Amino acid sequence: MTVVLRPAEEFREQAAAILTAERARLRAHGISGELVHVGGTSVPGALTRGDVDLHLRVPSTAFAATVSSVARVHAVTKPEIWCATLATFDVAAALPTGLAVTPVDSEHDLRFTRTWSLIAAHPALLTLYNDAKLQAGSDDYETRKSEVIDYVLTLWPDGIPRPERGLS
Repeated sequence: MTVVLRPAEEFREQAAAILTAERARLRAHGISGELVHVGGTSVPGALTRGDVDLHLRVPSTAFAATVSSVARVHAVTKPEIWCATLATFDVAAALPTGLAVTPVDSEHDLRFTRTWSLIAAHPALLTLYNDAKLQAGSDDYETRKSEVIDYVLTLWPDGIPRPERGLS
């Protein structure tokens, strides 16, 4: 089965509205942190299935309490991937939307923030990301995306571009 992909630009307005609404929802429930839009729909030129990925960055000292608070607002999703620095939730919205909560500067925080800023800033990485998605089938789609993200982080683990390492 083929995964249907469309340009991120087709979802930009809806994704921005979802981000704004979620910021207001979290604030109304007394949940603080930095909420950012990440993932394919956040990068111009990226190909996407049209799902929106939100990332709530919180101080490490507030992580457990924040996760408990978010769990009162949103349904837990993928509990099997939860760990000491990652919790994930479904957000009811016009597009399929997920929310990841991470402590600032944790491994998962850097995975979400650094990866997407690097993919957006480097056309070769965006091409690599899009090509991986185009070549993936429905059964290896998530694996191929994850492999690209892992690769980006090995190239620039500290966020400092090192093009001399090349793209293989």
